[in-house]
Amino acid sequence: MFGSRRSGVVRRLWRSRCPKPGGESSQNVDQDLQSGLKLATHSLFKRLRDEQLELLARALDARGTDDRMGCVPFPRSELRIGKQHYWPQVLTCKLFRWPDLKHLHQLKRLCVCDCFWRMSEDHGTTCCNPYHFSRLCEPETPPPPYSKLLPGNNRKNIDDRFEHGTADEHRANGPTNNTHDVWAEFSASPCSARDGHWCSVAYWEYRTRVGRLYAVREPSVGVFCDLARGTGFCLGQLHADNRHELVRRTRGKIGGGVLLSKEWDGVWAYNRSDHPVFVNSPTLGHPGSRTSSVHKVLPGYSVKAFDYGKAWALQRAAGSDYPEGPCDPNSISISFAKGWGPCYSRQFVTACPCWLEVLLNHN
Repeated sequence: MFGSRRSGVVRRLWRSRCPKPGGESSQNVDQDLQSGLKLATHSLFKRLRDEQLELLARALDARGTDDRMGCVPFPRSELRIGKQHYWPQVLTCKLFRWPDLKHLHQLKRLCVCDCFWRMSEDHGTTCCNPYHFSRLCEPETPPPPYSKLLPGNNRKNIDDRFEHGTADEHRANGPTNNTHDVWAEFSASPCSARDGHWCSVAYWEYRTRVGRLYAVREPSVGVFCDLARGTGFCLGQLHADNRHELVRRTRGKIGGGVLLSKEWDGVWAYNRSDHPVFVNSPTLGHPGSRTSSVHKVLPGYSVKAFDYGKAWALQRAAGSDYPEGPCDPNSISISFAKGWGPCYSRQFVTACPCWLEVLLNHN
């Protein structure tokens, strides 16, 4: 009886795998499965206990809509099939979310994962719940030349320490002495964030703010319209008179919205809706520019919406000339489904039907 139940869960997991990715021939995909991926997956399933398999199946059914969905722990070691090596979290993310995923550094662990805060990797385990990870958003253009703003001795420190690596890697290593001042000035630990709000979120429809400012005291907050078991700022509860038809249609696309998290290196935005979101902040564009670039973040991807290290470097370099007024150096703009900027018909975020203003509090 127990064997048949386990077999049923395994079959259920296999049925949940992603379809063949576009652009690849079915023959190549089948060869990939036969030459390691399928064997590695079977090896993973065999090493998971019955309750872990059930938890993984429930996580796939929820599709990231339940913030309380737990981790699926697994020994922190590679699965070796012949000459091929698979990290368990890469394997499940590739199988159930992103068939084109290739490397561990393309992933970022989300703050909803218990392992994110406990850093249980140091204790020999990791999480293989694919909805506890996101894809890292790659820059659409070459990064701006922050190095030109800095003295020669400081240039390499800023570029090397803040341009590369995932948040997990930085958290595991901890801040070095050279970055301690940046960390202390622009960020606080997740625990101290509870003492006061670290940001306020305003929801706008075109040029009209709807509802009050939402003060965020927890290390992370979900901003959504329709999320089965979501917690945070629910835009679906905000009502406005005489909404424009385009606003109504755009609100219908917000769905799971975005997850904002305050981490030691900056503020991260994860798109958990089914449509793109567009993100802009002073640290995402060219230094000193009031029209910094707008990043398109696809569903399932994360972007570092605000970088503490770059903000610190820009402020130190610009001094009293640091932009103020209409260009708030400590704010993030996020629009849902509709982009703005030079590449779009909308030149300003206030022309977007539904958007967020995230006001960071560094006091």
